[in-house]
Amino acid sequence: MSVDSQAAPTPGGIAGDPLTGHRTLLTEATRAEMRQIIARYPQSRSALLPMLHLVQSVEGYVTQAGIEVCAAELDLTTAEVSAVATFYTMYKRRPVGEYHVGVCTNTLCAVLGGDAILSSLEDELGITHDETTDDGRVSLEHIECNAACDYAPVVMVNWEFLDSQSPRSTLDAVRTLRQGGIVRSTRGPEICTWRQASRILAGFGDGQADTGPAAGAPTLAGLRLAREHGWRAPGFDRHEHSADDQQAIAARRAQLAAGPDRPGTRVVEQSEQQPTPQPGAIAEAMGAVGNWIEEHLPGGTGHRDGKDTP
Repeated sequence: MSVDSQAAPTPGGIAGDPLTGHRTLLTEATRAEMRQIIARYPQSRSALLPMLHLVQSVEGYVTQAGIEVCAAELDLTTAEVSAVATFYTMYKRRPVGEYHVGVCTNTLCAVLGGDAILSSLEDELGITHDETTDDGRVSLEHIECNAACDYAPVVMVNWEFLDSQSPRSTLDAVRTLRQGGIVRSTRGPEICTWRQASRILAGFGDGQADTGPAAGAPTLAGLRLAREHGWRAPGFDRHEHSADDQQAIAARRAQLAAGPDRPGTRVVEQSEQQPTPQPGAIAEAMGAVGNWIEEHLPGGTGHRDGKDTP
């Protein structure tokens, strides 16, 4: 017997989703948790986003029944709730896989192999963007940006990071998850299921919020260099900073005061103005970029892909 066939109608007369025939799994206990979420906010409608994640944690996606329950609890129209549920791509309007895989192919990830990762997954799974495998285990999403350029190319599974990936490493992770194995995020806990992840996003923690590093070496590279060189942003001295920052800055200033450690080293004072590039220099730089594009990218006059380009 399927899970759906055992589901009771939601209190309030909502029997399910008329578009899909899905009988809702939402119960009075779910409504009680929605009210817990609402109580966190001064304005009740601010609770809508986590409430929609809660719906996904129960139903697997944002069903029509879920929209109606959220609307009733918040005294909103179903149109208002639907507008939010269809605006944000983290909310799904039809079932997705137990493990939802998002591959970034924006500029940096693409340059470093994101397109190859996506292609390898499509070949392996037999699906493409916004599709789910027949066994319901994996769905695939072509994501514009995963906001982790310092670890490109990046893949996310149920919104947990898999950093610095290759086609082989991504396939290994997805195969392991599909077979019921354990995969750990590179900066987080073991990857959980889609419904479990949705419940966490609704604000019901699993006790693993501090698992893994908060920020790795690539993320902190700029901070490390700034400390080493005593660099500081305008207005730095007007703000409070950690004892480590203050000690590092003081040590670097003392070092620079004793003499430069390499030719041309100097401290740029806040009052100094940085030189403004002249229009001619900007045009020259843009021209160089244009020439490179013409020479190297497909469609350019200098590009060669095995055939002569007119």
